Parts: sequence; structure tokens; C-alpha cells
Amino acid sequence: MTLSIVILAAGRGARMYSGKPKVLHELAGKPLLGHVYETAAQLPDRRIYIVYGHGKERLPRAFAAWDVCWVRQAEQLGTGHALRQALPHIPTRDLVLILCGDAPLTRRESLLRLVNAARETGFSLLTARLDQPGAYGRIIRDRHNRVTAIVEAADASAEQSRIQEVNSGLMAVKAAWLKRWLDGLDNNNQQHEYYLTDIVARAVADGISIKPVIAESAIETLGVNNRLQLAEAERHFQLSQARRLLLNGLGLADPARFDLRGELEAGRDVEIDINVIIEGRVKLGDHVRIAANCYLKDAVIGDNVEILANTMIDQAVIGAGCRIGPFARLRPDTSLAGNVHIGNFVEIKKTAIGPDSKAGHLSYIGDATIGKETNIGAGVITCNYDGANKHPTVIGDHVFVGSNAQLIAPIRIEDGATIAAGATLNRPVSKDALAIARVEQREIADWKRPGKKAP
Repeated sequence: MTLSIVILAAGRGARMYSGKPKVLHELAGKPLLGHVYETAAQLPDRRIYIVYGHGKERLPRAFAAWDVCWVRQAEQLGTGHALRQALPHIPTRDLVLILCGDAPLTRRESLLRLVNAARETGFSLLTARLDQPGAYGRIIRDRHNRVTAIVEAADASAEQSRIQEVNSGLMAVKAAWLKRWLDGLDNNNQQHEYYLTDIVARAVADGISIKPVIAESAIETLGVNNRLQLAEAERHFQLSQARRLLLNGLGLADPARFDLRGELEAGRDVEIDINVIIEGRVKLGDHVRIAANCYLKDAVIGDNVEILANTMIDQAVIGAGCRIGPFARLRPDTSLAGNVHIGNFVEIKKTAIGPDSKAGHLSYIGDATIGKETNIGAGVITCNYDGANKHPTVIGDHVFVGSNAQLIAPIRIEDGATIAAGATLNRPVSKDALAIARVEQREIADWKRPGKKAP
């Protein structure tokens, strides 16, 4: 049997109180459905079908690059009805693995166990044991410990409600059996929906043995139906990532206050303080130190870099030995060579800075190229935008730019030049020259300040 994977993702998610489909809400920076799809895509020899409904074409548009077959459920009449929409596209000889688009924490290993169990009997269920089973459907077993039914929480008796083994919603079943059983479902229940779980009783009636697979961790079966559950899933996911990174040698001051929303590659002796967020793909060299409240996205950080508190680094490359922050912001296409110092409240965008250069305080540098051993003083601005287009600033080696200077682009400052504090420049500056461009100071003697008028 080849494998067809059906992801049920048609629900509205009314308890999210949101205008977008539930499965588009994000966990660790990725839609819930994205987590489920990526896990499913790791299984061999499979074809993936996604049943969508609420939000109409928003899901197919959002994930247009995926290699899936999209199946529309025009009316949301329950999980059994949803699966029925996909079956005409699935070969009768296939084994069908059914996943939930709002259960993002299920591991590939558990799915493989579920599939292998179904190859033995033709029908397997993933179950879990919960101390507080709540709204999950209960697994009913007979005195021989065989699964005989799944009872939804809304339809369970008081005795059944005390059962702690619950249905995860995940199962693997022969397609031929599904086609027969789904055609016979009814909606005689409190929700007036066609429950997929009702096929368990039909399988028992047909004398088919159902093989349950108990999840190693109940967390894997956690479904997201409201924002509280989404937050709980986020914490579980983040803690699992933090544990993995800690075991691989990453230093985290507090695993509960660290968020990884992408991929992190870290060298040896890396230390990360609290409330650090990593997004996209980030690579950290050896002996990197990241202070509290920093944000890094799609960045490459060299060895022996120190990133001070409250710094944002987005799509930048940082050379070895740099010191960044506190309160610095490095925007996309920033590249720093070795031993560069970027200080507090400095913003840099689309700029390459050479080795041993500094911008210590309160500056904006955009669309610029800066050479080696150059100093950018406090309050310096590269005026790169004329209201319509961006223009470049080129600053050479060993340049000293005094505080509060404004460099009106396009402009070129040659090697060794010195820019006087407070200068506003719009023409090139020659090599080793001193450029002064500011209003001459004057005084008015015995100046009387305006006073307030009497009431």
C-alpha cells in the first residue's frame, strides 16, 4: 500500500475569535498548518491532501509552493464529511494517514509508528493518556482491552467522561474501508455533524482489529482550539527546542525565556541571556555573547561577538570581534567586518563597514560604504533619501566624522579626511582634508529673553 496523507484543515476556529482560519495562526513564527505539513512531508512515498474550507482560498494562496492536492469542503459538516471530500482523489489501494491541521506538535516518529501499525491490521489510532481529558473524545475498550469505540466528550456518559485515554484525531486506515464506512455515517449527535470517529464502531462491527498506538508524550496530541491552547503549545514547543539546544552545548540563562522561531546554528561557548528571540536562519560563531532582550533574524554572527541588551539585528552579517549595542538596530543588508563597534541607539541599513571602525552613539547610517579604522561621531546622519530615491555615501579609511554632522548623499569622503562637528556637507571631501560647513557663531550682547505676560 502506498501512503496518502490527508490533513483536515477546514475548520473556522470560532474560539480563536479571529477573522482568519485557525490553522493560519502561528506557533514559533510558523502557521499551525505549516508545522503539520512539514512533519507529514518527512514521511517516505506519500502524497499529501489538505482539506480546507473556512476562509475559502486563503490557505491555497498562503501555501501555493507546497506540493499538495487541495480539496475544498464547501460546508463544514464534521470531520467525517471533510475526509469524504478527499477520498475520490485517493486510490482505493492506498493506506490513508489522517492528520489534524491544528495539532502541530506530533513527531515524525509517532506518525511512522502509526503507519506501521496500520500496515499490520489496516486500521490504527494514535491515543494519549491525560490526567484531565477535557473535551477530547474517549477511547472505549472492552474487557479484552480491545478498542471498540470513540465517544466524543459532548456525547459521553458520566462514566465514560472519567476515561483518561483519549483520541488524538490521528489515524491510519485502508482507503477501501474508509470509502465504505464514510458513506454510511449519520449525524445523530449533539453537534449534528458527521464524526470520523464513528468509523471505529463500524470497523468493530466488521470484525476488524484496531491497533492503538499510545503517544510517548501527551503533548504530541495537543490540539489548538483557542488562544490559551495556542500559548500553551508555544511554550511546550519552545521548551523542547531549548532543551535540545542546551544538551548540544548552548548556554541559555533561562530556557523558559528564550524563543526560537526558525533555525539556530551555534558554535562553542555561546551564551544567551533572557528574552532573546531568534527568527529565520541564524548562525552564531564561537564565544558569542547575547545580552537580554535582543532580536536576531536571518543573521550570521562571527566568533567572539558581543551583542548588548535590546539590540535588533535583521538580515545582517557580523564579523569576528564586533561589539554591538546596547539599543542598536542593524537592518537588512548590513555587513560589518572584524572588530567593528556599533554603540547605543545607532541604526544601520544597507551598509558595509570596514574593520576596526566605530559608530558609538545616536547615528543613522544608510546606503553607505565605510572603510577601515573610521570613526563616526554621535548624531551623524547619512541623508540618503531625497523623497523619491536612495543615494550612496562612501567614506574611506581613517576618516573622522565629528558629532552631529549631516552627509547629504550622493557624497564621497576620501581617506584620512576629518569632518568638523556640526557640518552639513553636500560636496566631496578630499583626502586628508578638514571639512567645515556650518553657520558662523555670533553673539548679541545683553540679550533679553521674552518674558511671560502678566495675567
